[in-house]
Amino acid sequence: MPQGPDRENVAPGSPAPGTGLFEEDMLALLPGLRRYSRSLTHLDPDGEDLLQDCVETALAKRGTWRGGSLKAWVYAIMTNLHHNRGRNARRFPAVDIGEADHLEAPATAADPLERDRLHAALDGLAPEYRSVLMLVVVEGYAYQEVADMLGIPIGTVMSRLSRARERLRLVLTEQNIVTLRRPK
Repeated sequence: MPQGPDRENVAPGSPAPGTGLFEEDMLALLPGLRRYSRSLTHLDPDGEDLLQDCVETALAKRGTWRGGSLKAWVYAIMTNLHHNRGRNARRFPAVDIGEADHLEAPATAADPLERDRLHAALDGLAPEYRSVLMLVVVEGYAYQEVADMLGIPIGTVMSRLSRARERLRLVLTEQNIVTLRRPK
């Protein structure tokens, strides 16, 4: 693989032709983007498709990036792509063949019922609540970063996060089969 110019000869903060600083920063974002895409789509294949489309769009439109937070810009691209897919799916519904309904993924959690209840509770959240919850709680972004990524006010981020947490708490409490009591 051919090597680009030495980074030592490049002014700090400016990418030299062929060095791929933008691409390196994109590579660093991939694990978080993969988790976020899967949380949006609920299915690994769809999540991978969304991730690929997001990276492709970001690379194709890198000239429109204004130099702010690359994370916020790329997460906003992914969120918009997901919303656009949802609108298109409602307008042009597809028939789900369900070829792999008989295949089950092996349980990885100690208590598969707990994992399934958590997944069901997350899936039951409205998309706008699930997005905020995943970005703040799982990905660890600050409220302002999430507000920038989703293009909403910071107060809306806090409100949606609070509602998402409360909804999860209620759903998981309702599904508790055995009520644990404190010893007297």
